[in-house]
Amino acid sequence: MAAASGFATSLSSASSIVHSDAKSGVDFSGNALRSRNSSYCSVARFPAANRSSCNSLRYKVLIPGTHSIRLNPRCEVAPNAAEIRSKPSSLSALELLKTSAADRYTKETSSIVVIGLNYHTAPIEIREKLSIPEAQWPQVISELCALNHIEEAAVLSTCNRMEIYVVALSQHRGIKEVTEWMSKMSSVPVSEIQEHRFLLSNKDATQHLFEVSSGLDSLVLGEGQILSQVKQVVKSGQGVPGFDRKICGMFKHAITVGKRVRTETSISTGSVSVSSAAVELAMMKLPESSHATARMLVVGAGKMGKLVIKHLAAKGCKRIVVANRTEDKVASIRAEIKDVDIEYRPLSEVLTCAAEADVVFTCTASKNLIFSKEQVEGLPSPVGPHVGGQRLFIDISVPRNVGSSVSDIENVEVYNVDDLKEVVAANKEDRLRKAMEAQAIIEEEVNQFEAWKDSLETVPTIKKLRAYAERIRASELEKCMSKMDDDITKNQKKAIHDLSMGIVNKLLHGPMQHLRCDGNDTRSLSEILENMHALNRIFSLDNDISALEQKVREKLAKNQKGVS
Repeated sequence: MAAASGFATSLSSASSIVHSDAKSGVDFSGNALRSRNSSYCSVARFPAANRSSCNSLRYKVLIPGTHSIRLNPRCEVAPNAAEIRSKPSSLSALELLKTSAADRYTKETSSIVVIGLNYHTAPIEIREKLSIPEAQWPQVISELCALNHIEEAAVLSTCNRMEIYVVALSQHRGIKEVTEWMSKMSSVPVSEIQEHRFLLSNKDATQHLFEVSSGLDSLVLGEGQILSQVKQVVKSGQGVPGFDRKICGMFKHAITVGKRVRTETSISTGSVSVSSAAVELAMMKLPESSHATARMLVVGAGKMGKLVIKHLAAKGCKRIVVANRTEDKVASIRAEIKDVDIEYRPLSEVLTCAAEADVVFTCTASKNLIFSKEQVEGLPSPVGPHVGGQRLFIDISVPRNVGSSVSDIENVEVYNVDDLKEVVAANKEDRLRKAMEAQAIIEEEVNQFEAWKDSLETVPTIKKLRAYAERIRASELEKCMSKMDDDITKNQKKAIHDLSMGIVNKLLHGPMQHLRCDGNDTRSLSEILENMHALNRIFSLDNDISALEQKVREKLAKNQKGVS
């Protein structure tokens, strides 16, 4: 978990964390995969299958600010190790390789994985290159699901994060394919993405998304806009192939969690949004005497721009100039906020407006700079001493609307979303307390979702077992009925039919109970999966190849056909 001000590491100390480090060439992925950037002190638990002859957990510890790795396993030499080493293998290397290749999908299940960058792990210079406009989210889902080992996908791209959620048929192959896709899409080298990305899988990925929707992972703790953005992921994904059962179910559950956290805790008390933090930052930089008189320009009248205007009005600003492509949205805001003089100016006049402003807020979806160094240098004389003699540019757009070199100009100060940390650093203890309130709810909801998700693994076996039993029942019933006299009554036929159904249901009840995972029993997922595999073997329910391998083969064949 990564929540605002870096407090989440302490809140989820029980979680297993793995660091993915491009510089050191380390990239671990497994059932307990949880990866963070090097600013975190991370401890990882390796899956039991990888422990070999260890009598305890193996840990990898990463020291903040370094790329060194310290392994401290407590391993014992296996009994008769010398004897084992002395025996030549009865299988050739080629045969072992073939066996391994055939086994690679049968030994793993599909995984939910999030590959992402956020304000914790990557600077805005990297995030803006990887940001994906909302209108492109459905297309991105299709592109990701065309990858060989990706079955489902969703993207959440905001000013503070770019996160891709996938169901991967093979975890490490899926991560590799998505990372390479991100590099191709953004022209950011794979090594640079690996340096700044974080990786979470399965329960950790679910917990992260629930924290995101609850506002725990936001720069401004409890901010409400992120919940709207999570809702938009579901809205954009409706009907898109690849936004399917697991990913769609996880995002819908995240919306429920976000609502519940805000209803049952005080996490959303007060003004909590990136826009409100931007206004607070402006007020911190301006002399207090100029708060009501400073000339304000807001570039963009979308959701973020509207919130900036509302918070400026709440701070006592009486006149605000809004530069936007069209006047419709500005007119709507003007009708809603009646006590403030809101003046509309077309975007083509933005430089003229900036020349007349003391503070400029930029919050558009433009991928191009609106203010370059050359343009700002050409503005008339700087602002007066009543506002501190500095013209402020507060850019909360991603990609940025104000060039980074603008800050080199004398009497000009530029701030972006990463600079809002100065504002949200206040009241840290109160933020931690509110986060702790929400954690109990999130933990409960994560367990519920994981139980639902785990139950999906056994659904195909349950269906096949029922179908198998029904075929036998129907066949034997038909044989029985053929031996009956023609004068058998309808009631007698029904009684025989009901008897056959009752016997089958009674016999299936035990196996079915051991395949279900509803979160109310003490059986672990591994035990349930063992039961599933046992039933598959006993009743020959499985084909020669696993479902996962079949899916991968189908995707490979489809992609090869598309290339040809």
